[in-house]
Amino acid sequence: MSNDISSNRSALKEFLASIATISGDLSNITAPPFVLAEYSTVEIPQYWADHPSLFISQAAEEDAEKRALSVLKYFIGTLRNQQYAGRNEGDGVKKPLNAFLGELFLGGWRNEEIGETRLVAEQVSHHPPVTACYLWNDKYGVRAEGFTQQEITFSGNVTIKQKGYAVLHLDKYDEDYLIPVPNIKVKGILGGTPYPELQGDYSLISSNGYVSQIKFEGKSLFGSGQKNGFEAQLFHADRPGEILYTAKGAWNGISTFHDAKMDQEIETFDVNGLSSTKIEVDDLSEQDPWESRKAWADVISALRSGDMKGTANAKSRVEEGQRQMRKDEEVRGEHWKPLFFERVEHDPVFEKLSTRDPGSFTVDTTGGIWKINHEAVKSAKKPYHGELVPANTGAGGASRKGSLDSDRGARRWSNGTAGSRTSKRLSTEDVARRPSGTGSISLAFRPKHPEPQDQNQAIGISAPPADGPTDAQVEAFLRAKSSTSTRY
Repeated sequence: MSNDISSNRSALKEFLASIATISGDLSNITAPPFVLAEYSTVEIPQYWADHPSLFISQAAEEDAEKRALSVLKYFIGTLRNQQYAGRNEGDGVKKPLNAFLGELFLGGWRNEEIGETRLVAEQVSHHPPVTACYLWNDKYGVRAEGFTQQEITFSGNVTIKQKGYAVLHLDKYDEDYLIPVPNIKVKGILGGTPYPELQGDYSLISSNGYVSQIKFEGKSLFGSGQKNGFEAQLFHADRPGEILYTAKGAWNGISTFHDAKMDQEIETFDVNGLSSTKIEVDDLSEQDPWESRKAWADVISALRSGDMKGTANAKSRVEEGQRQMRKDEEVRGEHWKPLFFERVEHDPVFEKLSTRDPGSFTVDTTGGIWKINHEAVKSAKKPYHGELVPANTGAGGASRKGSLDSDRGARRWSNGTAGSRTSKRLSTEDVARRPSGTGSISLAFRPKHPEPQDQNQAIGISAPPADGPTDAQVEAFLRAKSSTSTRY
């Protein structure tokens, strides 16, 4: 069976008809295998720095005004790959695998001139789904951390409301830049080639007083506007009426930067002309079981071979293991504790800078605010969770704590519910038991070869599934729902 979306339009239409009958957040709906990409949502943060020279460029700019302009350019330069991640735009986007609680993605980029840029990303919450990340380059003193929680709804198009933010810090100037995470609307779904449009007005705010206001507005239903279009203007907060620079164009293509004071164009910026560097990760054999590509290896293999049944079954093994793990924790009165990030009540940098434009940022107190644990980055050892693995199995592959009822997924899908839970919400303030590891942390990764992959990164639809139905269960559910629905 083909895993191409355009070859499965009939099944896609049934799936869309079914979710159209569900009100509210769709984050816990498990998508049919043919719409899935070959990577997890926890990999998405790599695209904040897959242009390493762009990531560190602002550290070399001595002038504060031009530094703020450099950060605006950096932000625009990251957007295309965050949405498409190297995938041919003509092929559309696919939905990433739903990251499970505790899933990790570790890697980096090495360059003789730039030095080493590293990434730590972790799924820190399951309900709601939250991914946190930390990127840093010690040679240039550039570091960024952030988190995102997504709420997904469907009304003909898929709308993804992003809750969270990132903070870029420059050591040399002791400056912080508060960076928004734009909302996304996925269009073109019924045509078989979905594509993302960013939506809304946002501010990129610096502690040195400079603010970049950015407006995303794609092509309208009636054809007006520019596909993937944006406009931006940069000014100092003390002089909001004095525009210093403007920028306009397509965030996935060509844009122009204009010096408003001199009334002259200063740069034509082509995002597609940037050199995108593939992240280097440990060989699969050396990865920890909780690292994303190791954990999803069977799923990725099945997707690449077009084995949709194998995809669903491999996903189910991980997902059922995760459900059982949560039940075991509840019985013991324990709660999962993330490895590299900590939940905090307050972020002084965010609280200070966001006052300049509170409407640019949404933070859900349920999902929390997440900050990097620097000590954990230095001291964590492999295996990160001892003998515990994501599928909750022992060395022989059997369940360590028993299995769920085989018909649980069928019951859940037949009654149309999604993500229902009887267990209490996990709190990262409670410390879970974690066996001590023995190996050394892989952040100083050993990139013998970058892990082979198709970089088919899709839009940031972050939605850890609660249950993993088989293909037959999905098909039965879709038929039952679409037969009673008139919404398409």
